[in-house]
Amino acid sequence: MTTTQRKRILTGDRPTGKLHLGHYVGSLANRVRLQDAYECFFIIADLHTLTTRPEKEHIDALRENVNAVVLDYLACGIDPAKSVIYLQSAVPAVYEIHLFLEMLVTVPRLQRVPSIKDMARAANLNDETLPFGLLGYPVLQAADILMPRAHLVPVGKDNEAHVEITRELARRFNYLYGEVLPIPDVMVGDVPSLVGTDGQAKMSKSLGNAIYLSDDAATVQKKVNGMFTDPNRISADVPGKVEGNPVFIYHDVFNPNKAEVEDLKARYRVGKVGDVEVKEKLAVAINAFLDPIRERRALYEGTKGLVERVIYEGTLRAAKEGEETLLAMKKAMGLTGMWNRISRRARDVIAAEQKAS
Repeated sequence: MTTTQRKRILTGDRPTGKLHLGHYVGSLANRVRLQDAYECFFIIADLHTLTTRPEKEHIDALRENVNAVVLDYLACGIDPAKSVIYLQSAVPAVYEIHLFLEMLVTVPRLQRVPSIKDMARAANLNDETLPFGLLGYPVLQAADILMPRAHLVPVGKDNEAHVEITRELARRFNYLYGEVLPIPDVMVGDVPSLVGTDGQAKMSKSLGNAIYLSDDAATVQKKVNGMFTDPNRISADVPGKVEGNPVFIYHDVFNPNKAEVEDLKARYRVGKVGDVEVKEKLAVAINAFLDPIRERRALYEGTKGLVERVIYEGTLRAAKEGEETLLAMKKAMGLTGMWNRISRRARDVIAAEQKAS
């Protein structure tokens, strides 16, 4: 199957720092698989970070964060020869497409998107301090998705509402100006949400409960040793609860020795094994899982200019796609014809004046 025959996927991350095990389980592993079956565009969505953090010092920190995210992509197996990895802010067409789409959606429609309220609360924003950019977050996402004319958008259940905005905007544009934009479908997988090391519902950088893909072995051991287990178990000889226990959730995901995991569970339930042993074996399993990722990361990190080249070449490819999409949109809207007529007439007038003089 050639590249042009494959359906396109758009997904990516905001560059807020290094990626963790939750990112791997929730999306990265799936992306590595998808890149062989689809034409994948992976966006480093730096503009989206400005919706709640527009300060100059935050923007200055983005360079390091962008590099960290791309290194994690490469270390996990995303291949820039198969996939396009690009920097959102360096694709000029995104800004113009965003502007056109803004004209096709109402404020009340955006106010009904549940995640906008959640993001505002997380940033301690209210009706008086909510930035226009945050309210329009789904519109910028729509520009991201439609820029490469993506057919599919992999998301979790909680982000389906954002893609629905994209679908509505694409339909509205096509209704007004003709069939130009594909109507992207949502690709909802069985994406698990990895519990944090502190037992919180989700692993998160902001909560400080994450194990990073770039953590060294000693750091992993320390974080695993500090993980929450069964709060009602006060000693190793007390029967413990396996279900919902973060340590066993991680064993199920990262320990390939299923016989060992089942043995630990059986002994834990009857008070025949301590948390220390269970955690020690988990640390061994996670470190074995991370070792090849660490090795690849070190290799790529040590190759001078590699990350910059990946971003540069991917962004040039994305920008080319954006130019094609933008031109098709402008032609459908009649904007190119207007400018062509004006510029042609102006050149004729200027030429006549120069000839007369």
